[in-house]
Amino acid sequence: MTFANAGTLGAVAGRRDELVAHLTARSEKLRQLGCLAYEVGVNDQQPDTVFVIELWESAEAHQSSLAAPEVQAAIAAARPLLSGEFGGFRFEVVGSPLRD
Repeated sequence: MTFANAGTLGAVAGRRDELVAHLTARSEKLRQLGCLAYEVGVNDQQPDTVFVIELWESAEAHQSSLAAPEVQAAIAAARPLLSGEFGGFRFEVVGSPLRD
């Protein structure tokens, strides 16, 4: 069953665009690990927040991706850009009006 992870990442003040650039760098590895979509967004009303929506083949694919060396390296590179404020939610997708 498809797994969704939607969240917010707090960016260090003034470094949101750097964090966005890091998060949107092309990664075929994510696709190989089972990521179906990884969408990054901003809202000018929250200038130090980045919004991320991920769709994965399963919760297990998402969890196991966190151990991949490429993902670990990306997380380590992003840490200096993060304020430590995080939010969000996770759920199993049960359907969509856009696909079968």
